[in-house]
Amino acid sequence: MSEQTGPDDRPAVRRVVVAGAGMAGVQTAVALREQGFTGTVTVIGAEPHQPYDRPPLSKAVLLGTAEGSAFDVDFDALGIELVLGREVTGLRPADHELDTGAGPVPYDVLVVATGAEPVRLPGAEGVPGVHLLRTLDDAERLRPVLARQHDIVVVGAGWIGAEFATAAREAGCAVTVVEAADRPLAGALPPEVAAPMAGWYADAGADLRTHARVARVEPGAVLLDDGTRLPAGAVVVGIGARPATAWLAGSGVALGAHGEVVADAGLRTSVPDVYAVGDCASFPSARYGERLLVHHWDNALQGPRTVAANVLGEAPQVYDPVPYFWSEQFGRFVQYAGHHGAADATLWRGDPSGPAWTVCWLRETRLVALLAVGRPRDLAQGRRLIESGTPMNPVLLTDPARPLKKATAA
Repeated sequence: MSEQTGPDDRPAVRRVVVAGAGMAGVQTAVALREQGFTGTVTVIGAEPHQPYDRPPLSKAVLLGTAEGSAFDVDFDALGIELVLGREVTGLRPADHELDTGAGPVPYDVLVVATGAEPVRLPGAEGVPGVHLLRTLDDAERLRPVLARQHDIVVVGAGWIGAEFATAAREAGCAVTVVEAADRPLAGALPPEVAAPMAGWYADAGADLRTHARVARVEPGAVLLDDGTRLPAGAVVVGIGARPATAWLAGSGVALGAHGEVVADAGLRTSVPDVYAVGDCASFPSARYGERLLVHHWDNALQGPRTVAANVLGEAPQVYDPVPYFWSEQFGRFVQYAGHHGAADATLWRGDPSGPAWTVCWLRETRLVALLAVGRPRDLAQGRRLIESGTPMNPVLLTDPARPLKKATAA
């Protein structure tokens, strides 16, 4: 198929432009080709580098065990045009044009895949030695910092803060992590689930300080609001990310409370011929009965297939995945599937003080989410059980020796 014919009153799609060259943008372009689109596909990226994968940045690239993480995609063979080092600056739907730093780019269909950008620490902008970790350039600037074994202060004990602290300790740095909340991962997990993870920092030789707010950052030090002064050869800020959508202001594309593009179940935006996918977009989940904004790699991998199918128009699809992500921290492999917000019961499999355990969230005996630490089989089986909506037997489920697939109510 070379074009999307669409309704009779709409022109065929001959040119698809993708704004964003991360996982979501690249996979959208690839999915279009895989699903038979033979029109023009253009991917526009703000960074000058060949498109690359982000998870290795906080691991192999940061520690110098890999030079990069470029996607294994032959863009030339697929007929995908890459336009790199170009910022998108605006959108004019009435003209079907995307504004960029080098002029307008016309489109028949536009896919917004500009991802998310890190939240900056107020007052720390421009202070020498303050770093973020989001891009390949960020990782390359931090690599010599770890090699010199600086004293490092990490601001934020979320996923990225824990992963960076893990790498820094592996590199031999002294690490202090400051977190304003009373526990790590406060924004992601309930208190009783996040609490056991606090001990992982001390086990790895990192100093975790909760209820700790940064008053000021100055060259060589971080000052907390209680007067504590922490020496810091480098400061790494990991206090969250927000959708990179400021460039859509005035375009008519509806944005949500967090600045995300509000997409429908087919990942269409409020503007005709404009789709949104990945970290920058939320979508309604019939499975969970609420709108989800998922800032994780798997979402950026899965969503593009739905976008491509709906652009082509032959077999319209609804996007309602079981969210999934993983994190490697302090010698532990942590995996999460689902969405626990609507759960009415929390059950444990194994002792959270041990090396391997799982937390399961149920709603009316059906598994809706689980967190697996060092138990990949639980994750794999649990994800399928969430997808199928199979009723579980709560008593059998809490036996860590019993496979999850054998803990059903049937």
